[in-house]
Amino acid sequence: MACLLLTGQQQDLTDVKVGQDVTYLQRYAYRCWYSEPLRIPLAVSWYLTGDHVSGKNKRKGVAFHPDYDVKGIAVTTYDYMQSGYDRGHMCPSGDNKWNQQAQEESFLMTNICPQNHLLNTNDWNDLEQLCRQWARRYGKVYIVCGPILRGDKHKAIGRQRNRRITVPEAFYKVVLRATEKDTVAIGFVYENTGSRQPMRQAVRTVDEIERMTGHDFFSALDDKTEKRVESRSSLAVW
Repeated sequence: MACLLLTGQQQDLTDVKVGQDVTYLQRYAYRCWYSEPLRIPLAVSWYLTGDHVSGKNKRKGVAFHPDYDVKGIAVTTYDYMQSGYDRGHMCPSGDNKWNQQAQEESFLMTNICPQNHLLNTNDWNDLEQLCRQWARRYGKVYIVCGPILRGDKHKAIGRQRNRRITVPEAFYKVVLRATEKDTVAIGFVYENTGSRQPMRQAVRTVDEIERMTGHDFFSALDDKTEKRVESRSSLAVW
């Protein structure tokens, strides 16, 4: 499968060190670390530029479709039927209007998690829109998002036992800008519920989200810079 040609820095800054066994999937516009047992992605990363936030390749007519690159039984859109949950994009359709292949691959089910409808259409969508504003403002941002799983037992959807899909308790998103002027990161955590969650209350440091998930983000930064940017988080500097 064709993939976007990334420079060394772009490839490194979109790398995620995931603390669980996963299937790594390289797509045209994003990278995915997919859990076969949970049947959801644990991390999806991409970089977003000002040029990527618009384009003619819209989601109309593009269907959710199985990803047959997985080792186990591929999730289908029918596994979500009557579940009460949306098929929530991690790398969103709206970030992929710039390229038809990118748009189509954003609808692979390995890029999807069960997401509360009101979260999907309100707070999570607001954050996606904000990331596009930042891409325009700074030229490029690096993004990683995925589920937060708490404890050993989780709700699941799907009628067949071997097709059950884990429902996350919450979702995270971390965003990095690395410009000549400065390097800054910010994180967010949203509970997977229908209650409105003010964005300022959702702000977390990258360090906090790493502790919640067991993942390591932006490790390509030099140690001093990584320690500084991952320990601070403020909407005011964005």
